[in-house]
Amino acid sequence: QEYFEGLSELRPVVESERKVEDTPYHTALKFCSYVYKNFEYIKGVTTVETTLDEIWEIRAGVCQDFAHLLMVMLRLVGIPARYVSGYICPNKDGMRGEGATHAWAEAYLPGYGWLGIDPTNNCVANENHVRLAVGRNFSDCSPVKGVYKGAAGHRLEVSVSVGYEDGQVHEEKDIFTISNDHPKPSTTASRNSYAKYMEMIQQQQQQQQ
Repeated sequence: QEYFEGLSELRPVVESERKVEDTPYHTALKFCSYVYKNFEYIKGVTTVETTLDEIWEIRAGVCQDFAHLLMVMLRLVGIPARYVSGYICPNKDGMRGEGATHAWAEAYLPGYGWLGIDPTNNCVANENHVRLAVGRNFSDCSPVKGVYKGAAGHRLEVSVSVGYEDGQVHEEKDIFTISNDHPKPSTTASRNSYAKYMEMIQQQQQQQQ
């Protein structure tokens, strides 16, 4: 579990969200609902390097951020939790994160086992969730990890095809390019999406004053 400075602020939330008579199942659903209702889903606002403290501060993120936060809440009350990486199939309901790499959490429930919980869509993982890997966190389930030895310029293509009863097929493709090009030095430091988002918030606050 990574270090999280906001833990002292999260503990009261965890205690207020659950009741003494709640089963681990009901507790997990309540925590899932809390993340869904209190954190805004914004594509591109975070990266894989974004910390839990940054997510807690801006109250926004994407599926992997929500999964990590839900796992922290579950572990605080003694419910074992793990990270799940996979895909969510497109459907008529228009679920968030569909058609691309998706992430959710699994909670271990006594007498049942591991139950998938998706805080991005506030639901229990179902037949639309395609599980590829599980681990302690994102780094355990990284879709591409390892060492490549060979000439530059190669491409690794990964695709997932989903077929439906009506004959329609949806395909999602990720392409990773291997290159030996070295970026030119720049005097301007690159900023991640979180920094850009915070700048936007500060500008809005200044305009309102």
